[in-house]
Amino acid sequence: MRAPVNPSAKGQAGMSLVELLIGITLGLFITGAGITAFVVHLRESRSLIAQSRLMQDLRATTDLITRDLRRAGYWGDAAAGVWPRDPATGASGAASNPYSAMAVSRLPAPAVTFRFSRDAIENGSVDDNEQFGYRLRGGTLELQLSAGRWQALTDPNAMKVTRLDIAPTEQVVDLGDSCQVPCPVPSATCPPRLHVRSVTVTVAARSTTDAASERIVRSSVRLRNDEVTGSCPA
Repeated sequence: MRAPVNPSAKGQAGMSLVELLIGITLGLFITGAGITAFVVHLRESRSLIAQSRLMQDLRATTDLITRDLRRAGYWGDAAAGVWPRDPATGASGAASNPYSAMAVSRLPAPAVTFRFSRDAIENGSVDDNEQFGYRLRGGTLELQLSAGRWQALTDPNAMKVTRLDIAPTEQVVDLGDSCQVPCPVPSATCPPRLHVRSVTVTVAARSTTDAASERIVRSSVRLRNDEVTGSCPA
């Protein structure tokens, strides 16, 4: 005896192999597009984090350099470099600031060295712990803590410093009007002159985790301790 046929089952059929393959292909395409979008978003997020960290490290480094440079030339006995050393005789010879020297070099590596006093009672001489500087060596910025002693300032595992540029500028102000006796013949030592110094610091670096992330920071600072050279005639 034949089994009865369900009338509702007439005309129904399963998915063909072609339809199944098309469905799988579309599913893989949509999944791949989603994965690609996620990877791109993740890459951009990592790049943004690397750029933000690089910029933060560069700014912190540049701020530290400019703060130290602002102190360059500090002398606990600065009045001796302006006023006569012997008011009783009217002698006009002024003492030289032992901390005024600042040297900028580009070879063998970009560097700047300077001094400032750390004496509780000024001794008038430059001690080992009063010599400072910054230099670029092997992609790392180094800080001079004392004579001949350097320490890494930046982390080579986080960023590679590609450029350190120290550009000093100087404005010379003639102080001849302050002399009671004018100079017989103007020279390099008469009349006295005030040297107003400024420095522009440029630091560039590249992230070690993202080679495409490279940033540059530039900052200008005026040295607070002006240098006075020359003297009035006696």
